[in-house]
Formats: sequence, structure tokens, C-alpha cells
Amino acid sequence: MLEDPAPPCAEMLADAARQGSHIVLTGGSTPKRAYEEAARLEQDWSRATLWWSDERCVPPDDELSNYGLVRESLLDRLPDEGSPQVYRMPAERGPHVGADDYERDMRAAFGEQIPRLDFLLLGLGPDGHVASLYPGQETLDVSDRAAVGVEEAGWKPYVPRVSLTMAVLNAARRVVFLIAGEDKAEAVERCFAPDVEPSHEAPGSLVRPAEGDLILLLDEAAASRLPARA
Repeated sequence: MLEDPAPPCAEMLADAARQGSHIVLTGGSTPKRAYEEAARLEQDWSRATLWWSDERCVPPDDELSNYGLVRESLLDRLPDEGSPQVYRMPAERGPHVGADDYERDMRAAFGEQIPRLDFLLLGLGPDGHVASLYPGQETLDVSDRAAVGVEEAGWKPYVPRVSLTMAVLNAARRVVFLIAGEDKAEAVERCFAPDVEPSHEAPGSLVRPAEGDLILLLDEAAASRLPARA
């Protein structure tokens, strides 16, 4: 556990940018701080490619937009010559059209049905959801697509979404969960306790990269219900 998990996450992001990685970003206040620090640590992201784990079906300049958060906290802080290639989710077109468009982008970039991304950053909802994959929803079982439309969000704000699929999450070379706050402690326990069984009722428990690394960056509050390390 960490006093503040954002700085080590920022260091990982900056290193991934230097390596020219395909990086997947997410929304949230803790990631925002990590993005701001990552922009300070590394100004040249020109070799990197940015993707998104999920997006709300709002315009890119809407206050609810995950792309808008990344633009403000990271992209706008980089010099023009240091800007990465950006593939934002066109979720303003609707959940299914937006998912189809992102599917085409990924297939064009990777040439395969389920791409293997280098660095995938995720948060965890208090209900255990990841990206926009919610407990008990059929989207958790989609295995033949990279992106899926989510008509009914299972957590606020209750707006439709576009999300990467669990198949893509588990194909990544490195998955990093960045989680902070006491309100996440129960979800962390349900998803990552040593004896936990993967469950559709706790989607985070289903994220187990087949041939990649899984890293948890937790603050003390988020980790408070996990057993103490010896």
C-alpha cells in the first residue's frame, strides 16, 4: 500500500511513453493527478499511442468526458512536438456506433481482432466495475470484439458508454489498477483478496492478464480490508 499511489503511476506512464508504448488511459480524480505528474516527468510522448478504456456518450468537451480529462491534465501540458498519437473513443456518436468505430480503429492499428496493448491503466468502481463493464451485465462475456456499447451504465453518472472488452483487458502486457479511497476498500477486497474467486458480480476479479503483469497501486484506505503482508 502507498500513501499516494498517483506518483508511482505517473512514473510508470512516463516510462511507457519513453518506450513508445500503446497506452490505455482511464478517467477519475486519482488518474488525473497521475497524468499531471507524468506530463511533468516526461514532455516527449511523440513515440507513444494513446487509447481509452471507456468513454461516456457525451461530446469530447463535456465535463463528463474521459478524453476531456486527459486532454486537460496531460495533452495540453505537452509541447506540440511531444504530442502522442491519439485514438479517442467517438462515444458521442452513441454506444454502438462509437464501439463499432473504435473496433475499426483498433483493427486497423493492430491487424488483429483482440489487440495486445502495452500498458493499460484502470480504476475500480465501488461496485467492482472496471472500464464500463458492470456487475452482471452481458458485456462481461463479449470475447470476439475489442470494444462494446453499454446502453445502461451500472454506476453514476448513468449515461451510455463505450468500453473495451474484458478480452482486451486480459490480453494486455501490463495492467495497472490505480485505486484510492475508503469507498473502494470493499470492492478491492471482493476483487483482489488472496482467496477471491473470479465473479461476474465483481468484474475487477475477472481481470487476470493471460500473459501479462497485474499491478495494484493502492492507498492505505483502499487497501484497508486486505490482509496485512507478513
